Amino acid sequence: MGIDSIRNIDYVVLLCEDVVRARQFYLEVMKFRIERDTPNWVSFHVGSGLLCLRPRSPQGVFQDGPGAPGSASVQLAFRVAPPEIDACHAELVAHGVEMLGPPRDIPAWRHRALFFRDPEGNVIEIYAEV
Repeated sequence: MGIDSIRNIDYVVLLCEDVVRARQFYLEVMKFRIERDTPNWVSFHVGSGLLCLRPRSPQGVFQDGPGAPGSASVQLAFRVAPPEIDACHAELVAHGVEMLGPPRDIPAWRHRALFFRDPEGNVIEIYAEV
């Protein structure tokens, strides 16, 4: 068995310069439900997994090192039903989220998608399979 027995991603951790601001974004804008909330760890339920936030730590156990200014560390993709893409776009714009362009069809992937950045600069994609 061993490594080939892995079947799921249980959680993803985003390393944050400002956990408070990222927490507010994922709670208020993305409307994810909090699972655990401490000053150094916030986790949200997203489907069957968790999206977690923790401070970037250049020292200590993880030794994350500095983030690259202005660059994304990760791209997260969240799937919705096709009719939800435009509703998600309108909601995000109403929250003042700067979009990376309008919703668009991506025929090669058979997706309709929209893209934006979270407060930490990570790329967020909301897509529907079409």
